Amino acid sequence: MKKSNIIYASIVGAIILAIILYFSLRHTEGDGHVHTDGEAHTEESHSDEKEPTTIKEVELNEAQFKASSIELGTFSDKNLSEVIKANGYTKLPPQNQADVSVFTTGIVKTINVMEGQRVSKGQTIATIESPEFTKIQEAYLTSKSNLEYLKLEFERQKTLSDEEVNSKKVFQKTKSDYEIERARFNSLQKQLNTLHISGNGNTTATVPVLAPISGNITEIYIKIGSNVETGKPLMNIVDNSKLHVDLLVYEKDLFKVKQGQNVRFILTNQDNTEINGKIFSVGKSFENETKSVAVHADISNNQQKLIPGMYVNALIDAGANTVKALPTEAIIKADGREFIFVLEEGHKEEVAHDEKEGHNHEDGDKHEEAEGKTFHFQRIEVKTGTSQLGYTQVTLLQKIEPNAKIVLKGAYYVQSHLLKSEGGGGHAH
Repeated sequence: MKKSNIIYASIVGAIILAIILYFSLRHTEGDGHVHTDGEAHTEESHSDEKEPTTIKEVELNEAQFKASSIELGTFSDKNLSEVIKANGYTKLPPQNQADVSVFTTGIVKTINVMEGQRVSKGQTIATIESPEFTKIQEAYLTSKSNLEYLKLEFERQKTLSDEEVNSKKVFQKTKSDYEIERARFNSLQKQLNTLHISGNGNTTATVPVLAPISGNITEIYIKIGSNVETGKPLMNIVDNSKLHVDLLVYEKDLFKVKQGQNVRFILTNQDNTEINGKIFSVGKSFENETKSVAVHADISNNQQKLIPGMYVNALIDAGANTVKALPTEAIIKADGREFIFVLEEGHKEEVAHDEKEGHNHEDGDKHEEAEGKTFHFQRIEVKTGTSQLGYTQVTLLQKIEPNAKIVLKGAYYVQSHLLKSEGGGGHAH
């Protein structure tokens, strides 16, 4: 009887233990289900927080800002809509070019200039030596003395003729001799002036060669001892201050081009610096059977270092539709959209401070000194339009301050820093 009780008690205990385990397992599954839902909810919320927004920020410290050579500015008003594209080259008018030559033969005695040197009109750039110069001076002095005598004789014979003391024939002969000598004297005097020799009585075999215009020496064809021939150039001088641009405009655009229109052009083989000009003349015939007409434009900002023959790409402003534009390099593309970076003025002078607790004051000072200024940039979405001569029309899709500073140069550096920050660490939103 005792053994049966023990067996019965064991069976009852096993059943009770099984029931406890059954409910215990159900409770554990319920807790797991609730926990799983919580995790999913947390991940969903976390995912929502990480969803990218249109406006993003990036921070650069002072060293990064300087190293990136960032240039700040604002919009420029550009006429990028109604324009005529044209190609051409820089050209110098003939009146601003000169060949230096002399009117007689001789030998080069001195050369006072070098190629590329700037000279002024009337400056002595060389000297020529020849015995012919002394002969001309001797003839001039002789003619001058004869002319003085013949003048006195002419006046005396005129007086006698008026008083009918001498015959008319004698007076006419004296008058003829005087006029012949006067013509000879004037001719010799002009020769001396052409050779830049004074007729003061001091003869010389050396004459100066003077610069006919102000400008730069481009070529020197002589050397010491060279023979000089009449009309043969000794040097070339050009005055690039009067340089202009010759543009070739095709027949289809010719009716749109007028005198006084503004022209913007860049040098094809130089940097992208924009040079301004204005049309002063439109050709009246086609150039070399190309069905294009030469359009001549003055250069407004002639401080540029230009020389004749430089090839240019130009835009002729044929309309008055001005748009807001930025340098093309100021615009970056990301996620199929276009953006610019704007400096947040409020953060420009911000000095970094300790963000971690437990730093003492000394450590904070060191950290602050190391960080220096920080520059916060905000990425703003834009829509672009026409692009010409390195500038692109820009329409803002997000509002910015009227005087906001825009990154004109270095935008790709800021964008790369933003991508790096988003990849892990850094200050980016």
